[in-house]
Amino acid sequence: MVPFGGWSMPVEYSGLTAEHMAVRTSAGLFDVSHMGEIEVMGKDALALVQKVTTNNVAKLAVNQAQYSALIYPEGTFVDDLLVYRIKEDHFLLCVNASNTDKDYEYVMSHRSGNVEELNTSSQWAQIAVQGPHAISIVQKMTAFELSKIRYYWFHSIDLEGKQVMVARTGYTGEDGFEIFCRPSNAVQIWNRTREVGGSQLTLAGLGARDTLRLEAKMVLYGNDIDDTTTVLEADLEWIVKWDKGDFLGKSALKKQKENGIDRKLVGFEVLDRGIARHGYDAYIQGNKVGAVTSGTFTPFMKKAIGLVYLPSESSVIDQEFEIDARGKKVRARVVPTPFYKRSY
Repeated sequence: MVPFGGWSMPVEYSGLTAEHMAVRTSAGLFDVSHMGEIEVMGKDALALVQKVTTNNVAKLAVNQAQYSALIYPEGTFVDDLLVYRIKEDHFLLCVNASNTDKDYEYVMSHRSGNVEELNTSSQWAQIAVQGPHAISIVQKMTAFELSKIRYYWFHSIDLEGKQVMVARTGYTGEDGFEIFCRPSNAVQIWNRTREVGGSQLTLAGLGARDTLRLEAKMVLYGNDIDDTTTVLEADLEWIVKWDKGDFLGKSALKKQKENGIDRKLVGFEVLDRGIARHGYDAYIQGNKVGAVTSGTFTPFMKKAIGLVYLPSESSVIDQEFEIDARGKKVRARVVPTPFYKRSY
């Protein structure tokens, strides 16, 4: 157990490698109740969420979700988040635990008109079931046909006699569900999920969550993105909807796009023996050009991989560079991402 975002969190249960492989080949059970929830409601709720995020919230149907960025006027990250459209005028923002208070205050500072904003984090627990067998496991606990929920959609359903919100989202690169429930029901749902999952289900902690999300090139706030990195530099232009109207950071990002970015977040694999860890310096022709933002040896791919910001001209596939791994220079190469894509 370790402190994480103000919570005491499990790093591992049976071991990182076993947990990682279980999620890739069967199913894993995660407690992600530490995530923050901010609800925005009212006639002007859409306008507010549109203003502070980069993706186009207006395109969301009720019961649909999207990945987005909460943005500063400079085009840098306040946070990354998921936006869930619960009703036409009711949105749930799922944010990173350590940023919840900051995010809430930031969104509050930009509200106007008829809108109510609430930090409802204490009213939600989250349990995630991820992996190829996730749907068959969760289906045993509800009469609702889960196959009707498409990827990045959600639905309010009865699960073991409890009203929950089940979203077909996740942070592992696998199919699966995130179950939003009341904290008073969380232990019962957790234990019941373990019971119906049986040998197909493995408890998984923060360690496996980190290695799984890295294989899928899902960025981590505080490592790969923060208030010094722009959405374009983070290779996330796909969540910037230029045609949705004005939003915070649009002019700064548009100017950066026109002028060209100086650096870009890329994936790499290590060619020599050694593992590139967060903070290790990267070099090209002896010149320091950046530092590893995330890096590990992945149990499923059995490779040392990572993410790093490189100068734009050096961010091309097959570009080789060096990483200082505790005083030893190891060779690395830029590779296509995501490193892992599920085949089902």
